[in-house]
Amino acid sequence: MEVILLERVEKLGAIGDIVTVKNGYARNFLLPNKKALRANEANKKVFEANRAHLEAENAKKREIAVTESKDIDGKTVTLIRQASNTGQLYGSVSARDLAELLHADGAHVTKAQIVLDKPIKAIGLHEVRVTLHPEVSVTVKVNVARSPEEADLQAQGVNVMAEMFERDEAGFTEDYDPNAEPGATAEVPAQEEGEQAEA
Repeated sequence: MEVILLERVEKLGAIGDIVTVKNGYARNFLLPNKKALRANEANKKVFEANRAHLEAENAKKREIAVTESKDIDGKTVTLIRQASNTGQLYGSVSARDLAELLHADGAHVTKAQIVLDKPIKAIGLHEVRVTLHPEVSVTVKVNVARSPEEADLQAQGVNVMAEMFERDEAGFTEDYDPNAEPGATAEVPAQEEGEQAEA
């Protein structure tokens, strides 16, 4: 289906571009969200008549988004979640969770504006893109941790999971005997020595 874009759409085009998209994408996303019009003669005339108004409105929205982006860009939000010993979350962090956090922090962000390339399923620092306007996007850091103390360590640049594994490995020591038979324990040679002393 051919459509006329009413705003810039990522990976498609800018205002006024006539592009060919799949029918479902046009019917289910572009047309209901008023991001495009069907590219027929009547709509082309309507678009050309309203082009200056649409571009002025878009410029105004972009200015508002640029102003709001200054408050959000580079901001770090902290989420405390339950996770396993390997750092895997029980569940995942959704766009709604991040939108609520940012909203509580005073930012006017909807879940539709948060772009999660892949779900956040592990503790650590993650970068998430927030698209405030089709032409304005910023990056927010998300600090996912199991406790506020862990969040503070991660914020300082400490890899909590690596440090925890190092601690586990340091606590585990094994006696190594290069001459031991496979499956033999360290106690067997000591018993044999005792038996030889008795004889």
